[in-house]
Amino acid sequence: METVKLMRELITNFEQERNYLPKETGLRLIESTGENDSRGISAKCRDTKVEDLWSLTSFFGYSTQTFVLAVNLLDRFLAMMKVQPKHLACIGVSCLHIAAKAVEEECNVSSTNELIRISQCKFTVSDLTRMEKIISEKLNFQLKAITALTFLRLYHGITSAHTSDLKETLNLDTLEVQLKACLCRIAFSKAKPSVLALSLLTQEIEAMQSVDMLEIAHHVQRHLKITDFELLHWKGLVAKCMSDYSSPECSKPNNKKLVWIVSRRTAQNLHTSYYSIPELPTIPEDCWDQCESEDSCEDMSSGEESLSSSLGSDAEGPYFPLNFLCQRPHNKYHHTS
Repeated sequence: METVKLMRELITNFEQERNYLPKETGLRLIESTGENDSRGISAKCRDTKVEDLWSLTSFFGYSTQTFVLAVNLLDRFLAMMKVQPKHLACIGVSCLHIAAKAVEEECNVSSTNELIRISQCKFTVSDLTRMEKIISEKLNFQLKAITALTFLRLYHGITSAHTSDLKETLNLDTLEVQLKACLCRIAFSKAKPSVLALSLLTQEIEAMQSVDMLEIAHHVQRHLKITDFELLHWKGLVAKCMSDYSSPECSKPNNKKLVWIVSRRTAQNLHTSYYSIPELPTIPEDCWDQCESEDSCEDMSSGEESLSSSLGSDAEGPYFPLNFLCQRPHNKYHHTS
């Protein structure tokens, strides 16, 4: 009965997963953007920001589900809106905060002040609140998504139910870490969640050389009508990612570098610095082709300081840039078609 229930849930999620995919045209635009292009987010810029979110997730003790949902929200938003790199830090932290509120127990969700302070990004609580509102509206308030983690856990449950008598078992924690590593690369944002999860599962099963488990994975593949070509394509990319990730040259997310800023003196200094940000003009929204739209002049200002320079991956360091000089940019968002 448990297996039947899991299979029904699997089919339901499979039928709905397309509703939570980032626009592929938007992802391609990100991939084609140069690293030094100040007018848009590059793939490297996006990937570094996801690694930052992984570190923040670990620091605050958030679950894998929170991280995966935050990445999904980030990719869907970036694939829909053309934003300047200086805004990416605020967007990323906003996606993490939205995800945490959707997944974690209320008592475990960090306050906005604490989140901004630990992330060391130079924007205000007002900026974060306004950005969360923008993201929620642009994503039509679909803030709970069907992700690769959804399928990974279902696949694991189905496999475990069929192999309860076997000594060998799949380690779900290991699979989740592998998924997080994949999500740090924008290429995997174009994969269907069901296919990416099955690629991770079958690769792990093949490494274990379990004939019984592999047969179950093949049964699931046939049931969902996932082609061999599609599965082999993503399995190859997953294998390459895992190989790169396990190499000593790979720079892995590390939340330990966040610990030093918890001191009282640092907190007081940072708290004071929040009020040194100059007031900036309203951030208008325009279409990609500069044509007028209903929300092209939408007022996203709340009377507080507007978004300042984003000090994420496009500054001197991923968390603690040496230069905190404030700028007065002309901020714009653009819709992708």
